[in-house]
Amino acid sequence: MNLNPLAEALNSDLSANGSSILQMLSEKGKAIFFPSKGILGQGGEAKGKEINATIGTALEDDGSPLVLPSVLKSLNMPKQSFLYAPSYGNPDIRDAWKAQVIRKNPSLEGKSFSRPVVTAALTHAISMAGYLFLDPNDKVIIPDLYWDNYELVFENAYGAKIQTYNTFKNGGFDVEALEEALNKDGIGKKVLLLNFPNNPTGYTATEEEAKKITEVLVRAAEKGNKVVALLDDAYFGLVYEDGVTRESLFTKLLDAHKDILAVKLDGPTKEDYVWGFRVGFMTFGFKGATPEQLKALESKAAGAVRGNISNAPNISQLILLAAYNSPEYVKEKEEKYAVLKKRYDIIQETLASHPEYSEAFEPMPFNSGYFMCVKPKGVDAEAVRVELLQNYSTGTIMLKGLLRLAFSAVPTAKLPQLFDNVYHAILALKSK
Repeated sequence: MNLNPLAEALNSDLSANGSSILQMLSEKGKAIFFPSKGILGQGGEAKGKEINATIGTALEDDGSPLVLPSVLKSLNMPKQSFLYAPSYGNPDIRDAWKAQVIRKNPSLEGKSFSRPVVTAALTHAISMAGYLFLDPNDKVIIPDLYWDNYELVFENAYGAKIQTYNTFKNGGFDVEALEEALNKDGIGKKVLLLNFPNNPTGYTATEEEAKKITEVLVRAAEKGNKVVALLDDAYFGLVYEDGVTRESLFTKLLDAHKDILAVKLDGPTKEDYVWGFRVGFMTFGFKGATPEQLKALESKAAGAVRGNISNAPNISQLILLAAYNSPEYVKEKEEKYAVLKKRYDIIQETLASHPEYSEAFEPMPFNSGYFMCVKPKGVDAEAVRVELLQNYSTGTIMLKGLLRLAFSAVPTAKLPQLFDNVYHAILALKSK
């Protein structure tokens, strides 16, 4: 494949100082670049000129965006929100999000990692990670309890194969199963995805498990593997128990080994309760990374975004930026966290006060996030889901033989009824 000179320059940066990061990229990842010399670059050079006939927007004679009054009146936003955002993302929100990541992960203070690149929410960030790191038939190592959209992204879109391992052992994360999965298929590139808090189970690794996971990945790298650790942090911060890691695994992995590339995939969708805004972030880090290498990864990510959707929504970025600059923001986050924490506590109280529920289902380990799962005993999970719909006016999700219960979406007062409905639906099926 003949590479564009801009891609070759980025690849040269990534392979400088004996770095192995270039070897971790897919063929598409090696070929992608940000078109800094094309329309965007030429448009940037024309900024501030008396006449600027470069960019594909429409402006009023006074230079403001040409917008429909019927659209503008519905928004309490300046006209600038109608313009394109850069493919890298609004620079102010990139900096604001990086500052937030450090505030929420104090271990990152003083460490070197990239500026976040803005994507159209976290699913798009995962897809762009697939673009950069996965070739057809590459394997992605994921726990066997995972969000089913990974299949569409990794397998259907990029032709990769999901390789699963056992999620839980003795009521906790099965670190040994992860290591066994990494040791399969010999030495080479290893792409894995870790999702804490996990969807569907609502489980986050304990502090001890997070340490052991890091050790497992370091051992894999020391054997000669090139490890790409994709960290789906969609539900970051929603942890409800002591002893559970409060920081992203990114804090441990970004400087753990020169052959471990940590890719943090996160965003405000779940953290800030803005599901329809479609804003996410990709952040990169590896031990010994130079500023030029981190910038090269940012440019490849921005090039992938540019070639895929052009850019994420500007209006969403500006609304979020205003919120992040608001003095009430942190307090408001604490108040909403308290709502979800209360629901979690009520679930624990409900399960503890109804030992008879153990006859019908087993709760899977959970300590965080939006969800928890139960495993029906003696009946098919899909049959329970249908029974709940038809006779109990209750909706749940069936995944891999489990029922996922999104307590985030259930009114607090109705949570005991939810579990009572599940219990009686299972008993009803058993009696048939």
